[in-house]
Amino acid sequence: MAENRRSSAPLARDAMAYVLAGGRGSRLMELTDRRAKPAVYFGGKSRIIDFALSNALNSGVRRIAVATQYKAHSLIRHLQHGWNFLRPERNESFDILPASQRVSETQWYEGTADAVYQNIDIIESYAPEYIIILAGDHVYKMDYELMLQQHVNDKADVTVGCLEVPRSEASGFGVMHVDEKDRIIDFVEKPADPPAMPGNPDMSLASMGIYVFNTRFLFEELRRDAATAGSSRDFGKDIIPHLVKNGKAVAHRFTRSCVRETTDKEAYWRDVGTLDAYWQANIDLTQVIPELDLYDRSWPIWTYAEIKPPAKFVHNEDGRRGSAISSLVSGDCIISGSEVQNSLLFTGVLCRSYSSVNEAVILPDSVIGRGARLSRVVLDHGVKIPAGLVVGEDPELDGKRFRRTENGVCLITQSMLDKAGLIYE
Repeated sequence: MAENRRSSAPLARDAMAYVLAGGRGSRLMELTDRRAKPAVYFGGKSRIIDFALSNALNSGVRRIAVATQYKAHSLIRHLQHGWNFLRPERNESFDILPASQRVSETQWYEGTADAVYQNIDIIESYAPEYIIILAGDHVYKMDYELMLQQHVNDKADVTVGCLEVPRSEASGFGVMHVDEKDRIIDFVEKPADPPAMPGNPDMSLASMGIYVFNTRFLFEELRRDAATAGSSRDFGKDIIPHLVKNGKAVAHRFTRSCVRETTDKEAYWRDVGTLDAYWQANIDLTQVIPELDLYDRSWPIWTYAEIKPPAKFVHNEDGRRGSAISSLVSGDCIISGSEVQNSLLFTGVLCRSYSSVNEAVILPDSVIGRGARLSRVVLDHGVKIPAGLVVGEDPELDGKRFRRTENGVCLITQSMLDKAGLIYE
């Protein structure tokens, strides 16, 4: 049974989760050419945004809104297919809020705060007492009820979800300087010398981009910010620093509300915003006991469950044996005389005879041609690998044809194959 579960009457039923899902995620390179970062596939069946949405649902939140902007079609389609079960007749709601120039005919969402400000009237129609602002592009499991309880008990103007990170790694985050009671006394964006946690000089508190407000108070702040010349209309750059100086901002430590099997397990949170981080987080799931437990039935990750046949393994000859070792293989995959090791295959992947994949993240509906050998790769959706192609053994050649990271991970898209004249037949 997972630790860190709530112990008092739920506040989540009086809250709305507002997910900011408009970011491009440019560091994922061609993976986000056709989709927003929250819509990127993860874990065999899910999209990245499913983690924030599942956390909200599992925490007891029944009013959810998602603000979209950049290349939102695949994200909106996923949300319509997978998250349409919340029903108004049960006092539930699920709103998809694309940037639609509702405030001005020329104004899209200018920042994270503006993405909420432009939809104040829609939020007001549901009258939630609290609002939880969430980033839609991180992978983690968290009980927001416990954060709500701290917010109410501390009588805070804003409660900020914070992650404990080594000071040596904190320069890439917005860092909270807190006192002994976790009240935030300073907020520094990507500091060269991050402030340390009280009593722990080697660690810093980094913002997770998760905020809890009383709804009416948030609206007042958003209207104030909208009237402020020069504001970038952003929570991390404008709203939170203002409240640190002029209100009561409190840090909520992720270790208090992360969902994990035992308290001695790592508080798992990942920003899978680079190709290396994305590849590593998916490959980590193939471990015998992964740090992220997708099999925890008490805290499931909800998603669109496609109706597909089971995975299939065929042929049993030397050199042509359909097998998968230390791997996750999704439904509708056919491993036809192919060897799969330490890999994660999404729905509908076909691996043809005599091919092999190792440490591969293969997105849906891809085909691995006969005799191909792939190692340390990410294959985009629908990629068709030609017969005999070898990737992962010649770094110089790989770098000429594909997107290769410094850690030797190759991203392969269909357009890259076409440009290189590598045609599947």
